[in-house]
Amino acid sequence: MYQNYKNVEIVKPGGLELKDRLVGVQRVTKVTKGGRAFGFSAIVVVGDENGVVGHGLGKSKEVATAIAKAIEDAKKNLVRIPLTKATLPHEQKGKYGGARVFIKPASHGTGVIAGGAVRAVLEAVGVQDVLSKSQGSSNPHNVVKATFDALLQLRSADTVAKQRGVSLEKVFKG
Repeated sequence: MYQNYKNVEIVKPGGLELKDRLVGVQRVTKVTKGGRAFGFSAIVVVGDENGVVGHGLGKSKEVATAIAKAIEDAKKNLVRIPLTKATLPHEQKGKYGGARVFIKPASHGTGVIAGGAVRAVLEAVGVQDVLSKSQGSSNPHNVVKATFDALLQLRSADTVAKQRGVSLEKVFKG
């Protein structure tokens, strides 16, 4: 799932205190010869509010089962996101399908300026000060994946220094 990204640290859920956030539940209708068959799909984001986050999708005939399946799926897709003092290391754009998300670090005390699905993901990661803009599609599935695309492209200053083969001071001072 995350093979297109460099430096992605996949995390095992054991020993983590994960909190789940329901992003959305959709009622899905399948028309059969006997009438309409209703089902539900739920998208959930789980995170420890300290840099570890994952998202999952669950489908079932009942809402509660769909949410439970989504939480299990999300726990299988946990990744670590680099954070800098409760905000992001740098600004980043992410896209998935028709959804585009822009996230930008903010100064202390700003709070999470984000809407709907982006807010759920950023709060699950543990970001406390961030500015964001969601453009294009507002489909929660694609917005969550676009937000993950942006978060997975983030690099800490240490990582940048190692990749460039220079000291940490040179990264900041040029």
